[in-house]
Amino acid sequence: MTIAAFYNDLLLAYAIMSVLVFVVLQWIVKAAYGRHNDGNLAWWWGPGIPTRWSWVIMEAPSSIGFAVIFFMGEHALTPAPLLLFALWQLHYFHRSFIYPFKRKLKPGDKTPLLIPALAVLTNLGIAFLNAAILSWSELGADYGQWLVDPRLWLGVLIFALGFWVNRRADAMLAALRKPGESGYKIPRGWLYNYISCPNYFGEILIWTGWAIASWSLAGAVFVLWTVANLLPRALSNHRWYRETFEEYPAKRRALIPGLL
Repeated sequence: MTIAAFYNDLLLAYAIMSVLVFVVLQWIVKAAYGRHNDGNLAWWWGPGIPTRWSWVIMEAPSSIGFAVIFFMGEHALTPAPLLLFALWQLHYFHRSFIYPFKRKLKPGDKTPLLIPALAVLTNLGIAFLNAAILSWSELGADYGQWLVDPRLWLGVLIFALGFWVNRRADAMLAALRKPGESGYKIPRGWLYNYISCPNYFGEILIWTGWAIASWSLAGAVFVLWTVANLLPRALSNHRWYRETFEEYPAKRRALIPGLL
């Protein structure tokens, strides 16, 4: 099997898995971390590991793996691929090695081993699909004139907007907990007046921008994969807020202002 054939098969597999992941997370089982981990999990979730390190394990392949795969390609030093590489790392280096150590977690907070184990495998696949298409000549990578294409800069603009929304939303959530506190509160203000999960909304914008900037099927599949994972999570979080807090704003939506 050629590299191109393997790549196309993997791309199709992730597209199909996105649909399956959405169905599983929406109607069968909730990902058991954060507020949805009540400590009474089935054995197959595996033992708990410290949540801070679980984040590092989950996200590091998206940063390190992407870099290794990207620089294996012949076109890695071309300006447009380098710009796209920088955008990817802007998000994932922070998510892998900075964000986990800034989170305010409950003492002894743990995440079931199955979650980071599955994330490592799936994130490596996503990293391969998106990094290789930028720089590997075997896949026909050709971004030689891409710096003057308006699709690149439109995508960069949407990526930057999503990045800002995601970071601000995370910062507002973190600020809810004062030193020594570990419980949950109702976030208020800014986009939190309209949706429960602007951090997820921002992340979907990030990868929509990436898909446009790279103009690739890999980017489009990654948007599908992101929505498949985050939409069920947003709906679960929204439902949890409404069940937990009687005073939770009734008009607030889960993910998209005024719609969903």
